[in-house]
Amino acid sequence: MPLPRFNRSLPNDDLGLGIRVGPGRSVNKDGTFNVRRPGLPFFRGYELYHRLITMGGFRFLALLFLGFLAANALFAAIYLGIGMDQFVRTGGNGRLDRLMDAFFFSAQTLTTVGYGHISPNSHLVSAVAAFESLLGLLSFALATGLLYGRFSRPHAQMRFSQRAVVAPYRGGTGFMFRFVNRRSNQLIEVEATVVLSCLDPETGTRRFTTLALERNKINLFPTSWTVVHPIDEASPLAGLTAEDLERAQAEFIVLIKAFDDTFAQTIYQRTSYVAGEILWGARFQPMSTLAADGVMEMDLEKVDATEAVPIETGAKAP
Repeated sequence: MPLPRFNRSLPNDDLGLGIRVGPGRSVNKDGTFNVRRPGLPFFRGYELYHRLITMGGFRFLALLFLGFLAANALFAAIYLGIGMDQFVRTGGNGRLDRLMDAFFFSAQTLTTVGYGHISPNSHLVSAVAAFESLLGLLSFALATGLLYGRFSRPHAQMRFSQRAVVAPYRGGTGFMFRFVNRRSNQLIEVEATVVLSCLDPETGTRRFTTLALERNKINLFPTSWTVVHPIDEASPLAGLTAEDLERAQAEFIVLIKAFDDTFAQTIYQRTSYVAGEILWGARFQPMSTLAADGVMEMDLEKVDATEAVPIETGAKAP
């Protein structure tokens, strides 16, 4: 059974993933790298901003809320330690009353609201409240900056087909996948790069080959794009079957680059297809239809829709 052919007179197009040997994919479906990095310290202050910017929205809001509660609980404990007799207040003298007054005085001071029903009556409490006010101003300025950074950072929201296909193409066959933009923003100058990663049986290492595409760049991207690698005589996939790719631990690494017209910034998105995620003898069904008013309509739910089709020449079906 043949394996992908490598021209060893050409340099290995390593993407920086290394030449490791082993099963599994290098790039996960969501675009993250399948790499573990032991030896890093548990707390990395230099990554704090990155984590706060990139973590999920629910976790970020929950962290802000917990931080707000923790800060008020800390200062409430300080006020209780000083003594609630150092305040002018109308609350009761029970333990719960004093605790609630201390906590809500801290919340009003931290947020600089200050309703006035409770106020400090000593220089020590006033000094602590002044420090808490400063801390509150800095904290809310930081939280506002993080919120702005999260909203202003462009996010690629492309949806890739769950499977690639090997389908008839111009009298032969082609390796294909497609993707759409899930957002209503405009993407222009969209570029695609597909790299085949396979185990080289002669060297026992992985080799990377950039696949030639029918078209590696489109200027406008209002609908969908089916990326095609023609399987011709020059293709490393020529004459291969699904079993060959499985045995070679093949992985097709996809990198998409586009210019986001809304944010005026370049965005990137990655994904990959392993041998088991390729349908042989199938092609994608159309996603677009023409409405009665002459406007093109595209059903994003059909990005994975395929239909069986016989393969006559080129790469072999399993």
